[in-house]
Amino acid sequence: MKDVELHDLASRYRDILRQAVFLVRSFDADGELSTSQVSILNMISEEPQRVGIIARNAGIRVPSATEQIIKLEGLGLVERIPDGSDARVVLVRPTDAGRRRLAEANAQRNARMAKALKTLGTEERLAIANAIPAIAKLNDVLAG
Repeated sequence: MKDVELHDLASRYRDILRQAVFLVRSFDADGELSTSQVSILNMISEEPQRVGIIARNAGIRVPSATEQIIKLEGLGLVERIPDGSDARVVLVRPTDAGRRRLAEANAQRNARMAKALKTLGTEERLAIANAIPAIAKLNDVLAG
């Protein structure tokens, strides 16, 4: 593939990805948690994270991430814990209640997505399923 074709593919991919992100974020409009809160809970669900990393991954500034974390703490959904490798640093992790609320939010999102996927033909669903490994590999490269 030529550079001009790669640039066109990159542009089309970013456009469709941006649209998909907006649509998935709209899934949270009726929920109790904001999109940012669900996103933060998803980020820290595998392992506790520093506030700075949460901010970077969310594409926001540290004060904004801190504000969201304070709100989540107030709801009893996250807690701050010391970083065992650096006493000056705290990590954020979900509480049991936070894990339950995240599971509920993700189940609602997945149900809505599954309903939409059901409207596609078999070949279209297969094309999406087959594209997921390539997208995951691209994500790994971009995370770099």
